[in-house]
Amino acid sequence: MLRKPLAILVDIWFSFGGGTHLEPALRTVDLTKRFGALTAVDRVNISVRRGEIFGLLGPNGAGKTTIMRILSGILVPSSGTAEVSGVDVRSDPESVKRHVGYVSQRFALYDELTVSESLHFFGSLYNVGEDEKHRNIEDLLTLVQLQSEKDRLVRNLSGGTKQRLALACALVHKPRLLLLDEPTAGVDPILRRVFWDYFRHLVRQGVTVFLNTHYMDEAGHCDRVGLMHQGRMIAVGAPSELIGESEEDSLEDAFVKLITGGDT
Repeated sequence: MLRKPLAILVDIWFSFGGGTHLEPALRTVDLTKRFGALTAVDRVNISVRRGEIFGLLGPNGAGKTTIMRILSGILVPSSGTAEVSGVDVRSDPESVKRHVGYVSQRFALYDELTVSESLHFFGSLYNVGEDEKHRNIEDLLTLVQLQSEKDRLVRNLSGGTKQRLALACALVHKPRLLLLDEPTAGVDPILRRVFWDYFRHLVRQGVTVFLNTHYMDEAGHCDRVGLMHQGRMIAVGAPSELIGESEEDSLEDAFVKLITGGDT
């Protein structure tokens, strides 16, 4: 399958400025995470190219959020390896955090701060210089369409507006990799479309987007998806490839067929 021209151009950009195009944005090898007797992630192998939108697709309890938390440097693998921009998550989690913007399902915003103060606060957490921080914040307010809301308290924002602010806070230090844990859960279809416009814009700026979702239609917008079930990766590929290989009519049908072995 031919690579998209955008991905090729992003690789060229990184080869001259931001890193090497031979190095994936993230990679796991036999990644495993156990919580007591429970194996939440079972020998998962992932390699995500720079400038790619990669989605983890699967039901609740499949291990998607655990993988996100490992890649963000919050959790330590039980075995196997995970690397972000060539940095090992186990040996140097603090460096990994500098490369990553992470929006969790319960992103911590502070009700007593305004939108602008929230962005300045997260910029300070990442040690972004004052001049750069101001420039980044102005760009982000434009990107997520919050210029008119910048002086409003977080407590007075709608749920969808808070999610837009959470995305902006995760981007204030200009990470190379954006990790999104169910980024559009509970939002209306119009806002979901707006979020996907944001993600595509970020990819054009050289950011790699790695997200998890249980929306089948949303997974169809990814360059590639990894299908997960009970902690294991059961298939990886472009949505069209997975549908074609299964000889089904939709990604949902292909997923069910892979889980059940064709017995429905």
